[in-house]
Amino acid sequence: MDEKWDRISPCGDRVILHVDLNNFYASVECLHHPQLRDKPVAVGGDSQARHGIVLAKNELAKSCGVKTGEAIWQALEKCPPLVVVPPHFQQYLRFSRMARNIYLDYTDQMEPFGIDECWLDITGTLSAEKQGNRIAAGEAIAHQIRRRVREEMGVTVSVGVSFNKIFAKLGSDLKKPDAVTVISADNFRQQIWSLPVRELLYVGPATGRKLSGLGVNTIGDLATLSPQLLHSQLGKWGDMLWRYANGYDRSPVTRVGEESVIKSVGNSITAYRDLENEEDVRMILCVLCESVASRMRSHGLMGGTLSLSVRDNRLYSFERQMVLQRNTWSAEEMMRYSFQLFCRHWKWERPIRSLGVRMSELCGSDAPDQICLFTDYRQLQRQESIEKTVEQLRRRFGPHCIDRAVVLQDRRLTGAGSERNRQLSRSPWDRNAG
Repeated sequence: MDEKWDRISPCGDRVILHVDLNNFYASVECLHHPQLRDKPVAVGGDSQARHGIVLAKNELAKSCGVKTGEAIWQALEKCPPLVVVPPHFQQYLRFSRMARNIYLDYTDQMEPFGIDECWLDITGTLSAEKQGNRIAAGEAIAHQIRRRVREEMGVTVSVGVSFNKIFAKLGSDLKKPDAVTVISADNFRQQIWSLPVRELLYVGPATGRKLSGLGVNTIGDLATLSPQLLHSQLGKWGDMLWRYANGYDRSPVTRVGEESVIKSVGNSITAYRDLENEEDVRMILCVLCESVASRMRSHGLMGGTLSLSVRDNRLYSFERQMVLQRNTWSAEEMMRYSFQLFCRHWKWERPIRSLGVRMSELCGSDAPDQICLFTDYRQLQRQESIEKTVEQLRRRFGPHCIDRAVVLQDRRLTGAGSERNRQLSRSPWDRNAG
């Protein structure tokens, strides 16, 4: 491995910043309500509508053990004096725009990563005399940005400075709040290889468990593991993680105005009550699949892989996926396949709290498709024509001018005649969703 390292040493010719607004939602709420600043604060969803999870927390709540994503009742058990406030997304969007306007003073290569994070490539904006010590110049600019955000907006940021996006993101996570962390091509092995592998971007719980089974517990373990072994266990995902751990990420930071590639389109619902039988599940899947299909058609996309996410009332969750025989944007096909996937893997040991559907392996609607001799293409074309007509009617006369009969069995559960479907059309399941 050392010989290979010497041959393809990480390239440190770029200066990438990752700017992360600290405890963003909670910071904005405390800024607008000064009486909360000395109290543990969490921003949470509507517990009455079963969306009662912690969306963000301030440093005082964090010191009490409150975690983003946990149920509000769990947070209150850890921290009884916790003040829970509802989210105000328009305010957060306004502050996000203000922060990005500051970043644009330094570069137009700005790539958002959610509402509160951005990558900045400032390589091209450094003056000629600063090119000799790029990382030091990048650190100075990072401190400028940190001070300006605090003084002009009243909130704080953490900034990671590095030679690639992955390490810049890792740097912004290492020191919070209101801090700058530098990870250079010269010192990254000493600085980050001892960190838990879960600290690396894109290593989630499932991947972390697989890596642990291979004896990989730190980023250094991952970097020095045989790439052939990683590929045999994780496929292309293993190749990518090995490159990330070794500092070989060369992915560019997109410029303002450039569209990000849509990698998946999905939605999820936390139902107002537990789902107790297959008919309940069928109703929710219908709402989800129609929303996903509509958004895919609006982007001119079709998908070849369907993923189903299930969470029970004890918050145990799993995800299963299916490669489809043909690319589709049909809600009817998505409903059929997602229900098949559900029936194949769910044993009804407990009621279900939430469901999610996502389409990936996307391609343009005009992409060539492999023809199957046993598929009735005329029927598929008729079904897609019906769905397009229904969508045109909904755009013209409202989202509930025509509904499937299945969603009318429990209007409150499916949101028929309410705001739910409109909210779904704006609620991506993950960061890369369209």
